[in-house]
Amino acid sequence: MSIFTMPSLGADMEEGKLIEWLVKPGDRVSKGDIVAVVETQKGAIEIEIFETGEIGALLAQPGQTLPVGAPLARLGAADGAEPTPAPSPSPSPALAPAPLPARPAGPAGGTAKPPPAPREPAAASVAPASAGVVLASPAARGRAAELGIALETVSGSGPGGAVLLADVERQAQAMPAPPPAPEPVPPAAPKGKPGLDMAEMRRAIAAAMSRAKREIPHYYLSHETDLQPAQDWLTARNADRSPDRRLLMGALLIRATVKAVARVPELNGRFEAGPFGPAAAVHCGLAIAMRGGGLIAPAILNAETLDVDAIMAAMRDLVARTRAGRLRNSEITQGTITVSSLGESGVDALFGVIYPPQVALVGFGTPRVRPMVHDGTVKPRLAVTVTLAADHRVSDGRRGALFLAEIDRLLQEPESL
Repeated sequence: MSIFTMPSLGADMEEGKLIEWLVKPGDRVSKGDIVAVVETQKGAIEIEIFETGEIGALLAQPGQTLPVGAPLARLGAADGAEPTPAPSPSPSPALAPAPLPARPAGPAGGTAKPPPAPREPAAASVAPASAGVVLASPAARGRAAELGIALETVSGSGPGGAVLLADVERQAQAMPAPPPAPEPVPPAAPKGKPGLDMAEMRRAIAAAMSRAKREIPHYYLSHETDLQPAQDWLTARNADRSPDRRLLMGALLIRATVKAVARVPELNGRFEAGPFGPAAAVHCGLAIAMRGGGLIAPAILNAETLDVDAIMAAMRDLVARTRAGRLRNSEITQGTITVSSLGESGVDALFGVIYPPQVALVGFGTPRVRPMVHDGTVKPRLAVTVTLAADHRVSDGRRGALFLAEIDRLLQEPESL
C-alpha cells in the first residue's frame, strides 16, 4: 500500500485544485494512466500515475484546493504484486517527480465521500461524477463554463447520460440571444480561458523566474546562423504536401537542438540535487504563448527518438492541447531543456531565463533575409540569431559555444536531420 499526493507541476506551483477523479476505489491502474484532473495557474492538468496497482481509498474530493504533497489517494498492489517503482524519488511514489520539494501534507479535508459512479468506457473521455457533480467530458465542462451554461440544464448524449461537447454546442444554439449588455467595466485582472487566471499565471511566472535569476548563475551566448539551406530544403519537401502535412521551420530548429545536445550533454538535464548528471532522454520544452497572455513550456517527451515529421506532429498536438487546457503532468514536470522561438514577431533575438530546475534555454529570433558572405560574395540569405542561456554550475562558455556551432552545422545539412 502506498500514498500518492498532490504533485508539483513546476517550480511555480504551491497548491492545486482537484477538479475530478477519473478512477474509483477498486479500479486497477497501470503506469501512465490518467487518474485525475488538477487545476493550477497553468490551467487544468491531467495527472498520470507512475505505479501499477489498485486504487484504494480516495482521500481528497473534487473541489478541494490542496498544497503540493497533500495525500490524494491510497494505491495497493494488484493481485498481491509489489507496486511498480516510480521513475525517480519524489514526494509521491505514484506520481511524476516534482521539481521542488513538497510542502508538508495537510489534512485531506475530512472523511471521504461515497465513491463516484462507475466510469463509462474510456473512448468517451468522460470522468465519473462525484456526488452533486454532473457527468461531463472535460471539453464539455470547459465550453459550458465559457458560455455560462449550467451543465445541469444540458441533456447528455454520452455514455450514462454524460454531457459531451456537441450537447453543449446544441444547447448554446437553442438559447435566445442575450439582451444588449451595458458598457463593460474593465476587469481588475485579465482572464484567459476558464480555469486559467492570467493574474495568477503572471504571479507564478514571476516567482519561477525570480527564483531562476536568484539561484542560477546564467551565462549567455548568441550566434547568427544561415537558414537558407534549411529553407530551400523545406520548400522542396513541402512542394507536394497538403497544408496540414507541411513542415514548419520550427520543427527543424527543435530537431537541430535535440540532436546538438548529444554532443554537449551537460546542457540537457535537471539540477535538483548535486552532483548534476545529464538526462538520459531529451524532453524538449516548447515555449507556447497563450492567447490571453502568459507562457507555458510543456515538453515533447523523448524528442531524441522523433524525426522531423514526428516533431512537427508533436508540436501541433502540444500547441492545440496547451491552448485547450489538456496537458498532462509529465509534459509539465519532466522537461530537460527548453526552446523558445519568437516566430514572425519581428524581433532579432531573445535572451531567455532558464526554467528551473533545467540548466539551459535555447532562443531563436525571427528569421529574416540578411546580407551574408556565401561562396566569397555577399548575397541575401535567410538567417536567424540563435541564443543560449545556460547554467554556469554545469557548463561553461566554451561548451556552450560548441553547442551553438553544432546547431549551425546541422541546419546547413537539413537532409541529415
